[in-house]
Amino acid sequence: MPLWHSCLVLSGAVLLSLGISAAMLAFQDKPALEGIVRLFLGAFGSIWALEDCLVKAIPLFLCSLGVAVAFRLQIWNIGAEGQFALGAIGASWFALTFKGLGPLVMLPGMLGMALFAGGLWACIPAVLKLRMKANEIIVTLMMNYIAILFLDYLVYGPWKDQESYGFPMTPVFSPAAVVATTGSTRLNWGTLLCFLFGVLIWIFLRYSRLGFELMASGENVRCARYARLPYERLVILVMVISGALAGCAGFLEASANLNRLQPSIMVGYGYTAIVVAWLARLNPLYIGLASFLLAGLRVGVENLQLDLQVPAAFGSIMEGLILLTVLAAGFFNQYRLGVHKK
Repeated sequence: MPLWHSCLVLSGAVLLSLGISAAMLAFQDKPALEGIVRLFLGAFGSIWALEDCLVKAIPLFLCSLGVAVAFRLQIWNIGAEGQFALGAIGASWFALTFKGLGPLVMLPGMLGMALFAGGLWACIPAVLKLRMKANEIIVTLMMNYIAILFLDYLVYGPWKDQESYGFPMTPVFSPAAVVATTGSTRLNWGTLLCFLFGVLIWIFLRYSRLGFELMASGENVRCARYARLPYERLVILVMVISGALAGCAGFLEASANLNRLQPSIMVGYGYTAIVVAWLARLNPLYIGLASFLLAGLRVGVENLQLDLQVPAAFGSIMEGLILLTVLAAGFFNQYRLGVHKK
């Protein structure tokens, strides 16, 4: 299909989801059209809102990029949320253990620890899939709960700040362990990491031999095995990359935005990343735009909660509607409706 056709189908799917969301607002006796307008104004109607969208888009982009790499091989990694948590834990451990280091050593150390922790956590379901034929969807989903509860254990127990007045959180990171913001904005230097990783993944998938083997194996696993492509190694590779990128997102959220580790860091970026990856058709070049739009949806729903008193779950419902309509609309990108004459 031509590009304009795909764009038209995608736009129609998003508009349909917004129409259903407006109907749900009307069902709650809220002004439907005004609610959708407030949603967009709250997300993109001011400089402060745009900054907030970009700040939320950074971890969302990294998680989505990792998920898209795994999905390219038809490995369904639903565990980006847990890998995000492990990345935040690994970075926090380094920051709390080596407090006296300077920023030139501290920040790369935190990043490396986050990449390692997230990649290692994602490697476990990959090994279970290859050795025990375990379903990676179930394993990665269940491991999310283990990771989140482990984070809770640390901030309620061994890492709890004794001066936090009973609140579950670690001590504040040293200034050397905080990713700085750019100029007078709230954007942090994690945007450079997003750009760097996005370009590297695009080059890897498009121009490298491993990237070609990855996408070929994703099209047909049986043919890949018949052609003696290294399918087992590719499964391990994509899961490690996926987990490492989600772990990097956890590092940036803990360091740049919270400056410590606490339970509120888990806001569902790993689950929203699945929606973003499918919206972008698993293309690294489009994931940035889709991340920004979904981050805008989160910011806009927060504005709706304040103005129209809608439930907090309304944003999750809208994300689910967008995913369902986009996946259903994919039918029209592969098939053409016509009249069959006998």
